[in-house]
Amino acid sequence: MDKDLVIGIDASTTATKAIAWSRDGEPVAEGRAPVSLSSPLPNYYEQDPEEWWSSAVAALKSLTARIDPGRVAGIAISNQRETFAPLDANGRAVRAGMVWLDERARHLVQELAAAVGVEKDGLAAIHRISGKPVDIIPVSNRIYWMKQVEPEKHAATAMFADVHGFLVHRLTGRYATSWASADPLGIFDNDRKIWSPEILAAVGIADDRLPDAEKPGSVLSLVSEAAAAVTGLRAGTPVIAGGGDGQLAGLGAGALSPEVAYLNIGTALVSGVYGRAFRNSLAWRTMGSPTGEGYYYESCLRGGTFTVTWFADTICKSETMPRADLFRQLEREAADVPLGAGGLVMLPYWQGVMNPYWDSSARGTFIGLSGAHGRGHMYRALMEGLAFEQHLSTSAVERELGAPVDRFVGIGGGAASAVWRQIFADVTGKVVERSETVEASSLGAAMCAAVGAGWFSSFEAASDAMSGRIIERSEPDAGRHRRYGELFDIYADIYGRLRETFARLDRFQGVQA
Repeated sequence: MDKDLVIGIDASTTATKAIAWSRDGEPVAEGRAPVSLSSPLPNYYEQDPEEWWSSAVAALKSLTARIDPGRVAGIAISNQRETFAPLDANGRAVRAGMVWLDERARHLVQELAAAVGVEKDGLAAIHRISGKPVDIIPVSNRIYWMKQVEPEKHAATAMFADVHGFLVHRLTGRYATSWASADPLGIFDNDRKIWSPEILAAVGIADDRLPDAEKPGSVLSLVSEAAAAVTGLRAGTPVIAGGGDGQLAGLGAGALSPEVAYLNIGTALVSGVYGRAFRNSLAWRTMGSPTGEGYYYESCLRGGTFTVTWFADTICKSETMPRADLFRQLEREAADVPLGAGGLVMLPYWQGVMNPYWDSSARGTFIGLSGAHGRGHMYRALMEGLAFEQHLSTSAVERELGAPVDRFVGIGGGAASAVWRQIFADVTGKVVERSETVEASSLGAAMCAAVGAGWFSSFEAASDAMSGRIIERSEPDAGRHRRYGELFDIYADIYGRLRETFARLDRFQGVQA
């Protein structure tokens, strides 16, 4: 039988999607299943790792009911990043998995950085090694939290498994992950491609308590008889190293050259530019490329469409219309509001700010509210604020690299909004294209599977053959870009004026330890 399909599993924060892709990048069939997220305390976000598996099983069973699993040449995984589960020697959870949104270790971030050390040039050693500036999001902080707060559970953990490594183990019996999944955890030496001895010493573990980390596109193992029985997959199907969902979305969007940035307008607002060299900067997080060669210089704002959902859930909570209809109505209202939202500006730091300020105490603000403003003004200010933040990030990346980004390839749910894409184009002064591929992370995983299965000799060839075509293009308007430039100068000044206020509010409220 012709092995003419590959499967890209997208194990995201809220759902698992298993999609079968053809050699030319067409989705053939798919299965989906939800994953629940709990918040037992403020700033605590957890998941049951057993649900990662049960969700993957449900998605794969749904998919394999629609295709002949004998056609599948290989499987690869795209995973939610900076999320992990501590497991005992039998592979069962010692405690709930901690998700990338979790901030329980915020009070320990600087302590961990100090424990790893400081370089002669003043750069934190943890940044130099991992490529990640000192920040709350890496898993290193939460493993350190376990060492300090839950030492018995820390000691009882035989395997600290990322989502990729956990699912590979359930599929094959081997704990193995990808460089591009290990890297976001903040305990991986991003240049040498090994678990960092220096960081591991600080968090109190050895590398034998972590999955094997392999190059993206390499065969990790084969689907076991036990996994085949519950998923509908064919036993012996190769499971191939994939990567983190952010990097794989960039691969799926075809962003493999320095002048093209992917723009993932999803729960988080994530953008990345490809480069060959391992470079550290406060303007970005250095993320391992899912090709295994080079890096993505990535900007990330955790409050992307998260803020849109917040707006719908709070400001519009009395609305009874279906959610999709509500968002369309809000977009119409925002489109009727002039550029600048009537002098209303929104700082989108609902979940703190990463680059370029790296301040987890920063919070969202609306500035300029008056009785003349309605929810359409607020919604437009929200859309513009996220575009301003992206412009701030991209400008910093361009200055550091000394080279311009010519265009964005928009992916994620927010990229479907023509109004929002045009705002991004007008604010940044750059073309914003929209790929026809909605499931870019799954497609990126499928490209890893295609390379590992021998369909293509390189990731570049896989991208040329499989990347989704561009179906829409938003050109910046010169007049609106100039006008937005005036407002951006005001926007860029806000954080510096409020930084100490954010810190004082944080101290007043206290941090849940």
